[in-house]
Amino acid sequence: MNGHNPVKTFFAVAACRLTRWGLRVAHRGGTTLPGRSALLFDKKILEVVSSGMEIIVVTGTNGKTTTCSMLRNALQESGVDPLSNISGANLLTGITAEFTALATLSGKPKKHFAIVECDEGALKKVVPLIHPKVIVVTNLFRDQLDRYGEVMHTLEEIRTGVGLVPDTTLCLNADCSLTSSLANGVPNKVFYYGIGPDAVDQKNTDESNDLSDAKYCINCGTEYEYDYHTYQHLGGFRCPKCGYKRAATNIEVSSINKISPKGSDITVRFQDENQDITIGLPALYNIYNGIAAIGAYEAAGWKRSDITQSLGKVASSFGRMETFTYNNVDIQMILVKNPAGCNQSLSYLSSMENDYVAVFCLNDKTADGHDISWIWDADFEKVANDKNCKKIYVSGTRATDIRLRLKYAGADESIISLVEDENELLKAMTSHSLPVFALPNYTSMLSLRAVVGAATGKKEFWKDQK
Repeated sequence: MNGHNPVKTFFAVAACRLTRWGLRVAHRGGTTLPGRSALLFDKKILEVVSSGMEIIVVTGTNGKTTTCSMLRNALQESGVDPLSNISGANLLTGITAEFTALATLSGKPKKHFAIVECDEGALKKVVPLIHPKVIVVTNLFRDQLDRYGEVMHTLEEIRTGVGLVPDTTLCLNADCSLTSSLANGVPNKVFYYGIGPDAVDQKNTDESNDLSDAKYCINCGTEYEYDYHTYQHLGGFRCPKCGYKRAATNIEVSSINKISPKGSDITVRFQDENQDITIGLPALYNIYNGIAAIGAYEAAGWKRSDITQSLGKVASSFGRMETFTYNNVDIQMILVKNPAGCNQSLSYLSSMENDYVAVFCLNDKTADGHDISWIWDADFEKVANDKNCKKIYVSGTRATDIRLRLKYAGADESIISLVEDENELLKAMTSHSLPVFALPNYTSMLSLRAVVGAATGKKEFWKDQK
């Protein structure tokens, strides 16, 4: 980058590295403080240390971390080690820390490729500095209302960020009427992905609560009509008045051949061929994550076979469908943070053919959002009335709220137990010899994952970082 101050760059990089080193020595996983230290010396250090890199940014409400994991895995399978904020620190400070720590003291990047998860509200601060090749927008749902407000505010935050990088290709979910609208009136090249009408069995589609986040046309306010649904407001939307509708896709899932707890088999229609692909993670929302990752690769002009071949080998990311074994009991941890994601996770649990134990952990800390009223919009009835759910544990600062929600959902109160301590929770939930599905929100996931990870020998993400 021309015109940067080499002295400021030197001290910014040095401060970042020293802070990170100190945190590691102290056995702390701080992800933002090194970035803050760098920014004290140079407010635009991120632009310096990312100069010349090929970068894909992933943003949106749900699926950011998993989509990034899929992209990162594809590059690694092809022999490339990309820079990536695997910690999930997706604000300006956390992203600055990752790039700055992996630069020379003169500010030159040590890596050429980067996969960056970016918070929706931080996009406008981050992308003008890193000039990404592609921005992927996964979807938009209600999320942390006390932080973001309604979903339209989040959409405008992303739109502002997109407007600052007109040369970046947008990779948009065609099935989301909100996400698709980001293409309106911008000079950016747009690449659309989605799940096609023939891939979805409408007989098994649950449309309860479907349209609460985007029921009316974003352009004229008329209620959408749908040719088909996948879940929530995603699907073949169209406005009968102004004509706004699902865009023609560049790639899409043309067939969902099999979904099992071990993964999904799909057929993807490219513009030049159809291809059968395996995704090594279960559930419909991970099919969306998979097609988003494929779309990002296509939009970036990277080698298609790298992503299509690697998806079958993709591992669960930190706290997202991550599986542990303790005392010969399998524990799958599934992060939930809003009604849309929670409903998909609950559908996944209720699809189990065998008996299981369910665990719900709910905190209301700042990183979670203090407003936890969203649990009343999530369909807990799917598990509460599932005969295969033999035991339920609740935990977290708002455990009593989850217990009350389950009571109103019709759950048998005799099978619900409140356990406050994570160590005791681990013992209790693995005392039944049944598979365990734990659905925590963000900070409760971090707490529970630390205990389960320590008991099963899985490291915290930062202990594997250089």
